Amino acid sequence: MRIFIEKLTSVWDLLRKTDKPIILYGMGDGADKVLREFEKLNIAPDGIMASDDFVRYQQFHGFTVEKLSDIEERFDDFIIALCFASQLPDVTAHIRAVAARHTLVVPSVPVFGDNVFNESFYRANEENFNRAYELLADEQSRRVFEDIMRFQYTGELKYLDSCTTDKDEAFKNILKLSENEDYLDLGAYNGDTIDEFLGYTGGAYRSITALEPNMKSFKKLQEHCADLERVTLWQLGSYNRNTVINFNTKSGRNCAIDSSGTPAHVARVDTILCGKKITYAKLDVEGAERETLEGMETTLRLFKPKLNVAAYHRSEDLSGLILQLSEINPEYKFYLRHHPYIPHWDTNLYVIND
Repeated sequence: MRIFIEKLTSVWDLLRKTDKPIILYGMGDGADKVLREFEKLNIAPDGIMASDDFVRYQQFHGFTVEKLSDIEERFDDFIIALCFASQLPDVTAHIRAVAARHTLVVPSVPVFGDNVFNESFYRANEENFNRAYELLADEQSRRVFEDIMRFQYTGELKYLDSCTTDKDEAFKNILKLSENEDYLDLGAYNGDTIDEFLGYTGGAYRSITALEPNMKSFKKLQEHCADLERVTLWQLGSYNRNTVINFNTKSGRNCAIDSSGTPAHVARVDTILCGKKITYAKLDVEGAERETLEGMETTLRLFKPKLNVAAYHRSEDLSGLILQLSEINPEYKFYLRHHPYIPHWDTNLYVIND
């Protein structure tokens, strides 16, 4: 059995035991989740900072939000806990510049779900992690798996840096999309991932089927695809049954299941397609990947399409999605890649049936 975190210190233990002041970097949902975990562990932060452009000395959880320079005036040495995500090059470069000057860690809270990646979660799922690791098809995938595990456990950016590759490598060397694809886009947002697909096929395809549950995003999707032929659009979310559930529609692309949100229709992919052939599917459905795969088992077994699946929304996704798909189709080959993003968002599972 492989031990992925041997001799490493958990980010939560580091923050719980340190004598240094702890400064949260960022506001919003990520900071809310980190603070909830802090409360469970009796960790008391000493301040909250934001990038200079966002500081208005506003209040957040009883703290006045400060600039880094303000924090540096108050403390000689401190630990920064990063609480937001970005893939923007200027933002990630700034984060790394801050990390070069001060100790910076990224407490790993899930995008969705309640399972924080900590010592107890790791121990409870160690067997699944090992089973999934053994199913990976190449050395880069195994390196990504190891580094993402270690990043989630320690919060250290060096583990992200050592496993990051551009999407071109995955699309050109693994998926190898052709002009004859029947594409299924689950979580199509405003059409940006349709553009990504077309970019890798030279604009040629047999058909496109796209689902998006958010009404505003769906209207943008319709406008975006108005001049495309052989495109079928559904204002639906994908799930493991045909029903109505509530979605939080406030955060654009991150349209996610939320009991207090706006009602929207969801459906099984197998019901929507009714036997229609699919050769390639992208799943980025904000934490409902497992349920979506349950609702498309017939399609997966019948056509064995290539897959591009977001594997970072829930702490259990990194191993769980591999094991789930392996059970559906034991012939699938699994590749894992992490693309430029802080924290480990845009860690994707690429699946082929060669």
